[in-house]
Amino acid sequence: MSNAVTGRSAAIIGVTSMLNKPPEKLAGESIRRTVLWVYAGLFYVFLYAPILSLVVLSFNDSGIIGLPLRGFTMRWYEEVAKSSALLEAIFNSFMLAIVSSLIATALALPLAMSFCRELPFRGWLMKLILLPILIPGVVSGVVFLGFFGYMGLPFGLWTSVLIVHITWVLPFAFLTLYPRLHGFDRSLEEAAMDLGASPVVVFKRILMPLIRPGIVATVLFGFTLSFDEFIRTFLVIGSQSTIPVYLWTLLFSRVVPFLPAVGVVIMIISILVSSGGFVALSRARTSDAE
Repeated sequence: MSNAVTGRSAAIIGVTSMLNKPPEKLAGESIRRTVLWVYAGLFYVFLYAPILSLVVLSFNDSGIIGLPLRGFTMRWYEEVAKSSALLEAIFNSFMLAIVSSLIATALALPLAMSFCRELPFRGWLMKLILLPILIPGVVSGVVFLGFFGYMGLPFGLWTSVLIVHITWVLPFAFLTLYPRLHGFDRSLEEAAMDLGASPVVVFKRILMPLIRPGIVATVLFGFTLSFDEFIRTFLVIGSQSTIPVYLWTLLFSRVVPFLPAVGVVIMIISILVSSGGFVALSRARTSDAE
């Protein structure tokens, strides 16, 4: 009963304050609100209109990518399913993304744990870890190209490309894991050690259950980074193909009408993986709040 009375009183106060405002101020707020709505609408149109047009064109029954629309068809998706080279490129990207994200997360976890303690030159070491994010992709690719050529390392999916993807994903994995570990309550770890638990047991029984959602989110985030990576991959991949490299080859040689369908398939894969990452992060935040 008291909550209802309080809510009613607050509503009466709000309406009274609005009635007491001069008409000029009410008109100004109305214009400001309208401008914000228009801006938000234009922002979302600018952001999602290309994606929507890609989806529409993927169902267009035309041999040319573009307007006018000539009817609805599913044959471009059938072409995607029948293209062995395209399916192989998707499979290569999928497997490469899984392996590189798992390795990068496994490397970033102990690194983030060590940075939660006092280290000499900690600030400089942090900058060195994040340096690959700041280097342009084409510069990084050229550096790796020269390095692998000098070292005599064969160019391939599981040699040069895997190394490049791990170095690309690793800083982002560190940035995702470090806040989780930095906010960890160290008193739980100290209490477990006081009870006789070894560091391995503390990690398995105390730390890992608490940070598991963050680890899952890191792996999924790293998956999307690796799956969509093009420029670094293109410079060191050799004769094999990932899906971004294969699409570039199609665009460079000839424009095929099933390209919008390929783009939709890739977008769906990225959205599903990203959604899994968001769910894992949401669970991590919920567990922190509890």
